Amino acid sequence: MEIYLDNSATTRCFDSVAQLMMKIMCEDYGNPSSMHMKGLQAEQYVRYAREVIARNLKVNEKEILFTSGGTESDNLALMGTAYANMRAGRHLITTKIEHPAILQTMQYLEDQGFQVTYLPVDENGQIRLSDLQAAMTPQTILVSIMHTNNEIGALQPVAEAGALIKRMNPNTVFHVDAVQGFGKYRIFPKKMNIDLLSVSGHKIHGPKGIGFLYINEKIKIRPILFGGGQQKNMRSGTENVPGIAGLAKAVEEIYRDLDADVDKLYALKQRFIEGVCGIEKVKINGLTGRDSAPHIVSVSVPGVRSEVLLHALEDRGIYVSAGSACSSNKPMPSATLKAIGVRKEMLESTIRFSFSVYTTEEEIDYTLQAMYDMIPMLRRYTRH
Repeated sequence: MEIYLDNSATTRCFDSVAQLMMKIMCEDYGNPSSMHMKGLQAEQYVRYAREVIARNLKVNEKEILFTSGGTESDNLALMGTAYANMRAGRHLITTKIEHPAILQTMQYLEDQGFQVTYLPVDENGQIRLSDLQAAMTPQTILVSIMHTNNEIGALQPVAEAGALIKRMNPNTVFHVDAVQGFGKYRIFPKKMNIDLLSVSGHKIHGPKGIGFLYINEKIKIRPILFGGGQQKNMRSGTENVPGIAGLAKAVEEIYRDLDADVDKLYALKQRFIEGVCGIEKVKINGLTGRDSAPHIVSVSVPGVRSEVLLHALEDRGIYVSAGSACSSNKPMPSATLKAIGVRKEMLESTIRFSFSVYTTEEEIDYTLQAMYDMIPMLRRYTRH
């Protein structure tokens, strides 16, 4: 039996996505910059993908820029905005629990002479709007706040933050990393005062290596890739047509029955939480209801190291994560868990479970039974 509960790291492609991509790679494989029929066929896939994404965000098609994924979208949003607006100021704001694609880019920009304020979060992983307001200055050119935290599922008050930012300084650019939120929530950038929105395809049952950045047509941003001038000179390089088409198909699929799918995810999450809390001393990090993400549960199991429990579950065919997939192979404590005040001994005993539309109640129950069986045994063999 194989049970995949690491969907915040990546997801299985929808069958329709894989089939469409195979057709494009083997039949409609033209370069969208070519002037012949094969090229025009490829360009039509790219154009249709823009239509699909723009329609779901309620934005203009020309405001969708295809990238290689969330990391590139985040890097372009931050560096492109910082360099384009540095004459207006050099102050940037973000939070302490962002993805490394944000935090490391902010550190790079600090090395380039920008000043960065890192907002703290409460014990649930949420910022305080009063802290954001206090951090804003006339020199603040960019604020970047994630929609959904990838480790504990904390939701940020994005709409309220957007309103506050624009009220204090209409010229401050607001970026939202929505890699974990897109496909779980309906996000409307215009209504929420979001100027830049990062999304990745492989988190929504699309392919890896593709994503997009929504860019409000009114803001100033510079490219960070140069070459053939594709995508109106904003992101040179031959478009990844199979990936772009696969991304669009995934967007169509994920939003088709969104409300029912999200209800299912919350039900699975509640079933899992109620079960896992029956294990002695187990602790859930962050909020657990509909005020948190429907697909993420962070579980601390004192007395058992994360990697030990991870591999014990793997021996039962259950795949989970010891935090963010982008940092789980590095011996560094989670910045998110530290920011919400998780005790040191618990930092090394935390596992992330993340569900998808493919997850079943039977898989949840099997996982819970495995944990009930193995955790007391693993604790007995832990060195103190």
